[in-house]
Amino acid sequence: MTCVSGHVINQIRVLCVDDHRLVREGIALIINREPDMTVVASAASGADAIALFKQHVPDVTLMDLQLGRMSGLEAIRAIRQYHEAANIVVLTMYDGDESVYRALEAGASTYLLKDMLSDDLVNVIRDVCAGRRPLSAGIQARLDEHSTYIALTPREIEVLDRVKLGMRNKEIAASLHISEKTIQVHIKNMLLKLKVNDRTAAVNVGLKRGIIHL
Repeated sequence: MTCVSGHVINQIRVLCVDDHRLVREGIALIINREPDMTVVASAASGADAIALFKQHVPDVTLMDLQLGRMSGLEAIRAIRQYHEAANIVVLTMYDGDESVYRALEAGASTYLLKDMLSDDLVNVIRDVCAGRRPLSAGIQARLDEHSTYIALTPREIEVLDRVKLGMRNKEIAASLHISEKTIQVHIKNMLLKLKVNDRTAAVNVGLKRGIIHL
């Protein structure tokens, strides 16, 4: 078998990155029972993922998005900067359009939900190693949906993330070192873009779409 990187391989070598040990072990069981693939390493954090990628240079990396201090997105960017041909499959519970868009923009090869494991997972690994970029109909629909929305600015996302925590405008302004009047403008624009009328609805939409996370 020849992977997209160009070298001939007997087995597809996989790096699994997830902050839950049981998830990593479950994925390893699924992969290691396949004759043409093996898990060469597992990581529980973004920093470990980068280090283990550099050590093993796997054919495919499975990456969760929520990893604690360093996010999966940051780890994807760092790995792709180190090795631009890296094949990275996002494996997550988040199905919001913004989560999908950010992951693919960061350099992920494809996006897979954790409830689509087993046969889907091993087939996706083979496809990605062969240079294909498979997206399920549901994930493609999320991506198409994303193109119809007006994107929030990075500052508006920072404000929304603080609204999620129950912070008042004065507190948000102090935390971001800007005026309370500017915060009011950001919230007004944020509500318009998300097509909602109040802060609670904005947080609910932000969580559903993956703009912010719990």
